[in-house]
Amino acid sequence: EVIIMLTTGLAHIAILTTDLENSISWYEKLGGQCYAKGEVEKPTGTNHLAMVRLPGVDLELIEPGDGTPVEPAGGVIPHFALETDDLDASISQLRELGVDSFRTEQPVELPGLFGGLRNIFFTGPSGELIELLQHL
Repeated sequence: EVIIMLTTGLAHIAILTTDLENSISWYEKLGGQCYAKGEVEKPTGTNHLAMVRLPGVDLELIEPGDGTPVEPAGGVIPHFALETDDLDASISQLRELGVDSFRTEQPVELPGLFGGLRNIFFTGPSGELIELLQHL
């Protein structure tokens, strides 16, 4: 028997942070907007949460007070990607905003991948890896 689960889209991507307010501010610099905050009581402490909306995706920022480790390396979600129509202009704007965590100096051109794209990777305030890409 086949069970079909109907979904209407991606709800959000959760990111752990050691400093919720710093992460909110950082994503607001990228054009995000914090639209909700909350807390979840756990047996070992309180997790502080914020929802930040970026064009096309919501991020749930979690400052774990329950002892959950915040470890940027590894995990089953190695990065998330944000799309732009002008990669070079976006990189310039990010550098003007103080983002200096790019993994390469210049974007990588991948003309044979997914119909062709250019991308560059950088890290967010908690070490999360972010891909910025432009389809060719």
